[in-house]
Amino acid sequence: MQEKESIAVGIDVAKEHVDVAITGESSVVRYSNHDDGIAKLVAVLRERAVDRIVLEASGGYQRALLAALLAAGLPAVAINPRQARDFAKAMGKLEKTDQVDAHVLALFAQRIQPALRPLPDEVTQEFQAFVARRRQIMEMLVAEKNRLLQAPKSIQRSIRAHIDWLTKQLRDTDKDIDGRLRQCPAWDTRVELLEALKGVGRVTSITLLSELPELGTLDRRKIAKLAGLAPLCHDSGTRRGQRVTWGGRATVRAALYMATLVATKHNPLIRAFYTRLVARGKLKKVALVAAMRKLLTILNAVLRDHARSSPLPPIPV
Repeated sequence: MQEKESIAVGIDVAKEHVDVAITGESSVVRYSNHDDGIAKLVAVLRERAVDRIVLEASGGYQRALLAALLAAGLPAVAINPRQARDFAKAMGKLEKTDQVDAHVLALFAQRIQPALRPLPDEVTQEFQAFVARRRQIMEMLVAEKNRLLQAPKSIQRSIRAHIDWLTKQLRDTDKDIDGRLRQCPAWDTRVELLEALKGVGRVTSITLLSELPELGTLDRRKIAKLAGLAPLCHDSGTRRGQRVTWGGRATVRAALYMATLVATKHNPLIRAFYTRLVARGKLKKVALVAAMRKLLTILNAVLRDHARSSPLPPIPV
């Protein structure tokens, strides 16, 4: 029997549909991005010798499809849209349509072969949703409070009423998070470990565990790079440029930023580290980023060492 030729698949994801391109085929096939369309696409791909499937992360619209592909045992991974766009520009593909994007993703899958990552378990996804909702409420609260400062008296009552409602929603969300933690001992244990460090609160702990599930499983350099806190080289020839940090997971950096601000005041180790860098002439912003990386390294070591000495119960699915 002749072996099936290995192929790569690129899927451009939109709210209502997905466009699928396969290497070696010029046509792009569109499927519904709902249960029936996803089921049809999974069935088609299971009949092919698929080597890699690449989707572009699209504001959450890719999650159901990605989960279905992985559940079917297909080698699928979602990538950052910036990676796909940079790859397209490098190939001279300056135009942008759903069909073009699908072909670009298929070529990306074939040539780059991005590493596969397991889909977060159901509990992690639930806490990710809690954290995202809390962040949305906080953003709305800040916006409404800023509007209140400049609003005429005729509409201040309406804004205050909305602020009160949002404040209640924030309290309710925090209660929901605490209640879910009590139902999940594995998560509760991990949160308590992180909270034991001065400067790290419950919201920061849950954000790190949900948005950075690799915490405690990677070395300090890899975990810093995932968070966008690793200093990257910017050298050329004899020129030695300034090291910069960029990329990574923005929600993780935001949580670490607030925690580090507190830690530089109340955590003796982080405060001493930060003060020493400033005394050596480092800019305060540079010193703060270094302190964020230091705090992340400590948190990573806490989970890693505790898991080695006293294995944590597995997180239930």
